[in-house]
Amino acid sequence: MPLKIFNTLTKREEGFMPLEPNHVRMYNCGPTVYDYFHIGNARNFIIAEVIRRYLEYKGYKVTFIQNVTDIEDKIIKKANNTGVTPAEVAQKFTDAYFEDMKALCILEPTYSPKATEHINEIVDFVKKLVEKGIAYEAEGDVYYDLSKFESYGKLSGQRVEDTLAGASERVEVNEKKRHPADFDLWKKAKPNEPGWDSPWGPGRPGWHIECSVMSSKYLGETFDIHSGGNDLIFPHHENEIAQSEALTGKPFARFWIHNGMLQTKGGKMSKSLGNIKSIRELLKKYTPNVIRFYLLSAHYRVPLDLNDNSLDEVSSAVERILNCVSMTERLSEQKVKRDNVSNAEEELNSFVDKAVIKFEESMDDDFNTPGAIGAIFELVSSANKFSSEETLSSYGKGVLKRVNSTIVKLCGLLGLDVAESKSLEESSALVDGLMNLIIEIRKSARENKDWATADKIRDGLANIGVTLSDTKDGTIWKIAPK
Repeated sequence: MPLKIFNTLTKREEGFMPLEPNHVRMYNCGPTVYDYFHIGNARNFIIAEVIRRYLEYKGYKVTFIQNVTDIEDKIIKKANNTGVTPAEVAQKFTDAYFEDMKALCILEPTYSPKATEHINEIVDFVKKLVEKGIAYEAEGDVYYDLSKFESYGKLSGQRVEDTLAGASERVEVNEKKRHPADFDLWKKAKPNEPGWDSPWGPGRPGWHIECSVMSSKYLGETFDIHSGGNDLIFPHHENEIAQSEALTGKPFARFWIHNGMLQTKGGKMSKSLGNIKSIRELLKKYTPNVIRFYLLSAHYRVPLDLNDNSLDEVSSAVERILNCVSMTERLSEQKVKRDNVSNAEEELNSFVDKAVIKFEESMDDDFNTPGAIGAIFELVSSANKFSSEETLSSYGKGVLKRVNSTIVKLCGLLGLDVAESKSLEESSALVDGLMNLIIEIRKSARENKDWATADKIRDGLANIGVTLSDTKDGTIWKIAPK
C-alpha cells in the first residue's frame, strides 16, 4: 500500500513521493525557549519524530530540521522578569529542551538551527524582499506587505481582505504599517533589548522569517514536508509561504502536516492559560513509554483530551506489552519437550505476519497510530492466548522469538522502548531461579500431602499475578496477562 498523507494545503489525502528519490526533506516548527516544554508541545515533537521514524523504516533517508527560536518577545519578557539576559534565558531553556527530548526518547533532529545563529541570512532574505517591493521599511522596522501576495490564504483559507477587515480585533494598532495586518520581518531594537546590525538599524528578526530562512538553507527552496501544530496554520505558516514564495517564485513546502491540540476539559492547553503540565513534572511519575503511548493513542489530526486519569489509564496498556515481551522471552528459553508442531504454534506464526501487515497499512494511511497500536495489541493478545500451551516444540520456540522481536520492532517505530535491557535480563534470571525454588518447595509439600502449604503458595502467587499450571512434565509458571 502506498503512503498517503493528508495535506493541509490541498485539504485531501495524497499519495506521497519525495522530490528527490529515496530522500525526504522535512521541517518541523520547534520550541521558543523561554520555559520548559509541556505535554502539549511534546505531542507535536513526538508526532513529527514518529513520522520521521516511519519514513526511515520505509527506506527513505530523512533530513529532519527542527528549529530553536532563541530570540522572541516572550524570552525578553522572561529575562526582564528574572533579572538575567535574554541570551541566558534562551540558553537555559535550550539545554532543558534537549535534556527533556532525550528523556522522552525523541531522536535528535538532523540539524537544530537557532535563529540567532542565522542573523546574516535573515537580513539578506529581508533585503531581497524589500528590493522586490514585497516588504517596506518604516522607522527601523521592516514589514511584509500582504496586499502584494495574491496567493495569501491558500493554506488557511484566510483571504487578505478578510485579514485586513478583521485586523483591528487581532493586531495591535501600528500607524507605521500600510495595512493593519502587515506583519514584521525585522523589529527595531527597543532600549535595553538585544539587537543586531542591519541596513535599517539595530534590531532582531520577526518570528515568521526565521523558519523561511532556515528551512531554505538546510532543505532548499522547495522541500517535501512541513509540520507543526494546527494552531500555527494561521498566521505563522501562512506567513512563511508568503515570504518564501514571493521571494523564490517556487512552491515552498509540498505537504503540510498539522497535529490537533492537546486539550484539558475541552479547552486548548497553553502556558498563557495556566493549564499546562511540563514534561519534567510528568516524567517524575510516568515513564517515557506511557507519555508517548498516550500522545499516539489518538490520530494526530484530532484533538486529544488530557484529564487527571489519562496517563494512569494507558499505564496498564503499556504494562501489558512489557509483560508480553517478558513472557515470550522467558518461554522461548524453555526446554523443548515435544517434536510435533501444534496448530496453535502455526496459528501464532501467521498472526505475526498479519500484525506487521496491519501495522504498515495503518501507518501508510496518514500515519494512523491508533490503528498501528491496535495491530500490536492483537499480536499481544494472540501471544498471551498461546502462552497457555503446556509445552513447546523447537518450531514454537522460534515463533515466540519472532513474536518477541516483532513486538519490540513495531513498538520501536513508535518510539516505545519495550526491549528487555541487560539488567532486566539479569533480573529475569533471578526471578526464574526464585520461581523454580518456590515450585520445588510446593512440590515437596504436595508429596508430603501438605495441601495447605501447597495451596497457600499457589494462591499467594495468583494474588500477585503469577499462575501455576501442573502438567505431566512438571509445573509451569507465567505472569497472567492484564
